[in-house]
Amino acid sequence: MTVIQISELSVERGGKTVLDNLSLSVATGEIYALLGGNGAGKSTTLSTLLGFLKPSSGSAMVAGINPAHDAEAARHKIAYLPENVALYEHLTARENVDYFLALAGETHSSEEIEAAFDAAGLQAEARSRTLSGFSKGMRQKVAIALAVVREVPVLLLDEPTSGLDPRATADFNALLATLKARGTAILMVTHDLLGAADCADRIGFLDAGRIVEEVCREQGYDVMALHRRYGEAVAA
Repeated sequence: MTVIQISELSVERGGKTVLDNLSLSVATGEIYALLGGNGAGKSTTLSTLLGFLKPSSGSAMVAGINPAHDAEAARHKIAYLPENVALYEHLTARENVDYFLALAGETHSSEEIEAAFDAAGLQAEARSRTLSGFSKGMRQKVAIALAVVREVPVLLLDEPTSGLDPRATADFNALLATLKARGTAILMVTHDLLGAADCADRIGFLDAGRIVEEVCREQGYDVMALHRRYGEAVAA
């Protein structure tokens, strides 16, 4: 089932067309990586799905909801993990999850929250510590635990492996596999082609606001050929 549906989407910012008839879809239990350099339109795509920007034409749907018409309802279907996870340094991991669940108007048992931390791979002893001493990878595990316990159908990721070491990146990809197995539709925007090839079912290459090529894991990724075609542009 298609959960994210972007159809001929155009978005303007400051009088400039940033997305130009962009079309893509993400199904239940699928990981889609959207690659592009700076200014390609990656962040604008996420902002439109979150309802922060309105299309000049076309549409973006999240779990059957148009965020341009009802942004709050769309956001209730989304867990969003920005490049720099916005959690509270002075709160513990548990307190952060409790706080954000309260903001979302959701109540979950302590058993459900602990199970979410288990699924996210955050060690038990770290859950009662404040986040001031957490690494980026540990912060991401807190954010993923929040996504797990909320059981939302959509996860949006912005440069999720930026700044992570290889071990933390492997752990993060394992977390994504767990969410994928639960049926979550995952859209990640990134400039990391090799990282995307490790976990994504499909990769779309975004240039000047539109997808110029899409490749599928089932057909096999020729990563070196893709890197030769897009490596410099994506890294820009």
